[in-house]
Amino acid sequence: KHPSLYLSSGEHPFLPVSLPLLQFATTKSAMAFPYMEAVVGFMILMYIFESYLDLRQHTALKLPRLPKTLEGVISQEKFEKSRAYSLDKSHFHFVHEFVTILMDTAILFFGVLPWFWKRSGEFLVFVGLNAENEIFHTLAFLAGVMFWSQITDLPFSLYSTFVIESRHGFNKQTIWLFFRDMIKGIALSILIGPPIVAAIIVIVQKGGPYLAIYLWAFMLVLALVMMTIYPILIAPLFNKFTPLPDGELRVKIENLASSLKFPLKKLFVVQGQAIAMRICMDSLTTSVSSFTTH
Repeated sequence: KHPSLYLSSGEHPFLPVSLPLLQFATTKSAMAFPYMEAVVGFMILMYIFESYLDLRQHTALKLPRLPKTLEGVISQEKFEKSRAYSLDKSHFHFVHEFVTILMDTAILFFGVLPWFWKRSGEFLVFVGLNAENEIFHTLAFLAGVMFWSQITDLPFSLYSTFVIESRHGFNKQTIWLFFRDMIKGIALSILIGPPIVAAIIVIVQKGGPYLAIYLWAFMLVLALVMMTIYPILIAPLFNKFTPLPDGELRVKIENLASSLKFPLKKLFVVQGQAIAMRICMDSLTTSVSSFTTH
């Protein structure tokens, strides 16, 4: 009743296939859900929504006078300094986020990640390793992605540190210290990352029906371990810690900890004035924005 096509298929070289069935299969294939377009669309919608919120914050920062609710609490001079710093950061944030969404969209549309995956396999073969090994292949892929991220983010990091932070007196780094810390971070990632990635892959391969539970337990243990070793081993690699000297501030902190039954043992000052001033400015900006937007 229906016209048929004869398709070659292995042992049966002329298998009859009805034309309506072929048309149905073609239509189903053409109607496949556009996952990539959906992901990109969601990313763009999130970018627009977050940009709208950032724009409201930016508008609040442009107010020339201190809100009445903060008069007498914050001086006009501190308010002006905080406003100038926050406006610079806000302008930079808009540019950074715009470039980021463009790059992320291009990476998805042009298939950069699959290209990275293929090239990482070729690199493993070149150095004499087994590209079929999922752990090796994943580590090579992540190394390439990390290298790419470092390159693309470097101009923004340099501008933020040596232009914006320096303009407002917060930067205490030299170019040498900046790149030294960056190299330390890369070395730390190379040291810590592979065992964690390998463990996750093994859990995924062997987890079976309890994969989610095993993975959750591993991430919980990992978080606890990192919380323990970070202030002892990792943070001192990037920051200078000096014991807080005896005085009124130390007494107040110890009394507060005692009243909350917090097991306080040691008190340190981290990089002194620059970080403290930056935290103060950020807190002040948050307070001012909260009062001006509500």
